[in-house]
This record gives sequence, structure tokens and C-alpha cells, in this order.
Amino acid sequence: MPLVFDTARPSARPAPQRTDIACFVGFVRRRPAPLPEPVRERLRIAGWVDGPWAKPAAVVDALEQVPVSVESWDAFEALFDWHARPIAAGGSAVCASYLGAAVRRFFGQGGRRAVIVRTGDPWPYVAPADDRAAHRLARLRAALPSFAPGVDGHRLFDAADPGSWRGIEHVYGVPEVSLVCLPDLADICAAAPLPPPPAPPPLVPAVQTFVECSGAEAVPDEDTALRRLSAPRCDEAGLLVWRDAVDDVRECLARRRDVLFVGAVPLMAGPAAQRDPLAHLERAHVLAPGGAAPAHASSAFVQLAFPWTMTRDSGDLPEALEPPDGLLAGLIAAGAIARGTYRSVAGRLLPAVVSATPMLSWGAGVDTPAARLAERVCVIARQPDGWALQSDVTTSPVVEWRAGSVSRMMASLVRAARQAGDAELFDANGPVLWTRVRRHFETLLTAYWLEGGLGGATQDEAFEVRCDRTTMTQNDLDNGRLVANITVLPVAAIERITIVLALSASGQLVGSIREVA
Repeated sequence: MPLVFDTARPSARPAPQRTDIACFVGFVRRRPAPLPEPVRERLRIAGWVDGPWAKPAAVVDALEQVPVSVESWDAFEALFDWHARPIAAGGSAVCASYLGAAVRRFFGQGGRRAVIVRTGDPWPYVAPADDRAAHRLARLRAALPSFAPGVDGHRLFDAADPGSWRGIEHVYGVPEVSLVCLPDLADICAAAPLPPPPAPPPLVPAVQTFVECSGAEAVPDEDTALRRLSAPRCDEAGLLVWRDAVDDVRECLARRRDVLFVGAVPLMAGPAAQRDPLAHLERAHVLAPGGAAPAHASSAFVQLAFPWTMTRDSGDLPEALEPPDGLLAGLIAAGAIARGTYRSVAGRLLPAVVSATPMLSWGAGVDTPAARLAERVCVIARQPDGWALQSDVTTSPVVEWRAGSVSRMMASLVRAARQAGDAELFDANGPVLWTRVRRHFETLLTAYWLEGGLGGATQDEAFEVRCDRTTMTQNDLDNGRLVANITVLPVAAIERITIVLALSASGQLVGSIREVA
């Protein structure tokens, strides 16, 4: 019989060097259509179809709790019925899901690739307060399994068992991801939305006037029901739950220091929150007052955005408002592609934004509530030439770590170190390997310096890389542990930042980052 050769399909290779890929974790409906074969093949290569951690066929077809990559908004729409969230149980009216709106804004701002982890179908938007409270923990755990560990015998995260991963834990299986968003988080923690006010009666002209006949088709009245339905708002109790959830996100990502959490500060109920959002967040211990010990959401690897925005596309959401995390993630991704991840995205105009809630007064002085908030949160506000991102900051209480560009550059260095460690894992730990590792980072940092990502008039002022017997003890050598010290001077930092990278014999990369004068 004839001998036939088939060319095997190449394995899908991740792109760990990219710093623009975002992972969106949350609730959205799957379209009732067969799973496209290219998508199924990627899931098969990843081991989800018939591999070591295969899931049932129905779960794979539903794309539930499996990471799937999409390269465009059209690709996302083909897989997910993101516009089919019921407004009320048993009703026919629907609105967009917050995950769908965030992905739409991400690609609209210039994002090129996203990873979607669908954790289930969205629940009816208008639900009684007791129903929201009863299901809040289950919804949080679907996206953030580590929330409230130990309650009801809840399991701990097992990094060695991908088959058990849920929600945000899938980040550990997609090394190309550098940004993580949970667009439903504020909605899960919010109080029950207020019912919409009745529609205003149509205006009846007091005097009949002559109207010229026209053959054009009549334009129907705009449906304003969703605009009259309030967006989710957190009361004091809900804000504390949201705070604890962000803290859990930070802890969950602690072993992936090359990933940033991009979140949206929820709309907060009460006049005090409207007058001074930063003071309200500090009183709730969401953010630590300047220089104080870290609070729940204070981290160099957390970026929060505020306020919520009304865009040209957000009319399919309650109150026509969308959380700004998808917008910020899109700006960061587009900036990384066009200008480098080490450059700030502050000052970028946002032509799609038409309004915001609450309206933050900008430009009236340096000590306004909006200006103080912009030191810790990425603020969106109107300026004379349009809406713009006014600040690109992390929530870190340490001033030197506030600049978002600095944190993202440090994350990219950790990512580069992981790549280098993977490539050199099985080489003998000796001077030849040390020289190769040192040259690898010197080449990378020289490129950063030439592009303006590092300060200093010379390369010696901009960075230093050491990987020799001065960075390793005899115990390190005996146990096959390689340690490299990298000192860099980011352009936005006042002090130098030192990264200590260690590659153990088991292949585990351990990175610690500290500031030195």
C-alpha cells in the first residue's frame, strides 16, 4: 500500500516577549454555535480537549473555565453572545455584559490580542438585594477561587494541576498574558440597582403647526430604558467586599510578577464619596495614605481607573456607563505596541468618551480632589481639547513605584528573565552560563536605554548587570542556583531599582525587587 506523509500542524507558540496581551475573566454567554475548528485545535494543543487535563466535551464547547485567545473584536463576537444579559429574571429585555463591553473597549483603544476566561453566564441585572448577597460568594469564587479561603472547606490553589484551575488561576497557564481584568467585579459587589424612574410623558405641542409631508421613513423614538436604569454602585459593605477581592487578586498574582491587574474603582454611593473619592478609599483602607503601610489594594502591580465613562458605544449598558478597566488596558496595550511598555500612556486623548460619572473637575488647581486622586488612580477627565487619561499610576504607597511605566518596565524585565531562564535551564551553572546571562540582559537594557526607557547619560549610569561569584554563595552553586543582580535607573524614578533574579535547579524563577538610594 502507498506510504502517505502528513505534515503535522505546528504547535501554537506563546509570545512571552509581548507586553500587550490582556486576560479578561468574567461572565458572558456563549453563542449557540459549533466551536470553530481552529479554536478547538488550539484548545487541543493546550491539553483541554484530550490532553492530561481534558475537560468534558460539553464544557469545552461552552468555553467554560478554559482560556481562549481572540485576535480581534469580530473573533470575540463570533464566540460569545455578549449582548444577551437579561435585565430581569423571566423578562425579554437584555443589555450588554460588562465583560463584553470591556473587551469591546480594549480592541477599540488599539488592543491586538486578548485571552478570555468565561466563568459562566451573567445573572439578571435587576435582582433583589438578598438574592445578590446569597450568590455573591459563588460569583466571586468562579472568577477568583482564592476569595475567602478556608470558608466551607474551600481548596487552595494548586499550581501543578491545571485541570483544577478556575477563573484568574488560568493566568498561570498563559505566559503571554501581561494584563488581567475582572470587568464584573464591581457589579458582583454592588448593592441592588435602583429601579428605573418612569419614562417622561411625550411632549404634546400646545399649538398645532403645519408640518411638511416627507416620504422619508419615520425615525423611531430612542429607547432610553437602559439609560434610566442605574449603573451598579457599592455601598460601604460592598466597597469592603470589593477591597478584599482586589487584595485576593494581588495575592493570587504574587507569583507572576510580570502581570499587572488593571481594575476599575467601583461607583460609590453617598455624598462623601462624590466629594473626595480618594479620602473615601483611604477611610475604607482600599488605598493607604501616602507613605503608610500598604493597604488592601496598594501595590506596584495594581492599576485602577476612575471614573466610569459614557462612550459612543455604551448605550447598551445601564445608565450608558461602562467601567474603565477595558479602556485603560487597551491604552496600555496600544502604547506597548506603538511606543514601548516603559512609556507612560498619560495624556492620551479619548475621542470615544463623551461623558463620565462622577464628573471630576480637572485643571482647577493642584490640590483638588481630582488631582489628589490622580496620584494613586488613573483618572479620566475632560480638558480643553477633549477627554483624556490624566494619570498613569499604580496604587503603590511608595512614590518611586507610582509611575505605571516603571512598574510595567520592571514586569517586562521579569518576563525577559523568565525567557532567559527557560532557555538556559539545562546548561551547566558556571562562568560560561553567567557570561551568557549577563550579556543577554545587557543587550536588552541597552535597547531600553537607547529608546529612552532608562535614564543616565551613559550605559553605566543607566544600568548594571552582575552575574558571577559575587552574586552567588557556595550554597547556591552546590544547589545549582543561579543568581543575577540587575540595577536600573528608570526615567520616571528618583531612586535606582534593583532586581535580584534567581534560577533554581528545578527551573523555578524567583524574582525580588527593591529600591535602593
